Amino acid sequence: MKILLAGATGVVGRRLIPLLVQAGHEVAGTTRRPERAGMLRDLGATPVVVDVLDAAAVRKAVAAERPDAVVHQLTDLSDEDFAANSHLRIEGTRNLVEAALTANVETMIAQSIAWLYLPGDAPAAETDPLDTSLPPYEGVAALENAVTEMPRGVVLRYGALYGPGTWYAPDGAIAERVRAGSLRLAPAWTSFVHADDAASAALAALDWPAGAVNIVDDEPATTADWLPVYSAALGAPTPGSAGKHAATTGRPVSNAKALNLGWKPQVASWRTGFSQMDGAAAMNGAARVD
Repeated sequence: MKILLAGATGVVGRRLIPLLVQAGHEVAGTTRRPERAGMLRDLGATPVVVDVLDAAAVRKAVAAERPDAVVHQLTDLSDEDFAANSHLRIEGTRNLVEAALTANVETMIAQSIAWLYLPGDAPAAETDPLDTSLPPYEGVAALENAVTEMPRGVVLRYGALYGPGTWYAPDGAIAERVRAGSLRLAPAWTSFVHADDAASAALAALDWPAGAVNIVDDEPATTADWLPVYSAALGAPTPGSAGKHAATTGRPVSNAKALNLGWKPQVASWRTGFSQMDGAAAMNGAARVD
């Protein structure tokens, strides 16, 4: 199968290319930076230099590559600019979908997020409603709605990505906050997924039916649970408490649908993943990776 991987130089994209190649797929990977073309070749992909915010250029690129499927792993988190990331989700996804439909591509796999569900105690399933009051909602809703226009659009709702190259790496933004003492123990829920497992889900999703799928590990946790373990792995002091009156926020997320589809996280819990953190981590993942 010919795969066009948008966002090929990002945290998930760099891991996904070798998996796709090993599975026998031909991969073309996009980047807007010509200097990253060599990286893509080394990973086994044909580089396609294009800015996904340029609709005409995207149409031309997709028409030239004639892929069987588009895998969308685009983000823009340079300087933690969440407005830029939302813009990329809205405009970049729209450009990809329209270009794919014009080129008669039927399948798109797209990266979304799993922390937008309305608060609750029970683990959230894909059919549960999202919280429209949260800032990322506009961009995420636009992305997911656009992908549903594809004959077969699969939305991967990733948990909080960790591992080398992410904000949770020893050189990442979250680690910096922990060392600075700016995070506190609190009853806020997080569902994690190792970046390697996120990549394996994107590969598996090429065979999945249309729809949203939560991609998280087996152990949702509150900040009060995971932060002491993470801090210890960094060699940082245990953070203080947010206070006994801190309100519970977020919601645990269920991976039951993904498990039923045959995916299984190789790092089943953040407890194992955090204990394996390497101080010589790869580059911080907070960048635009299209």
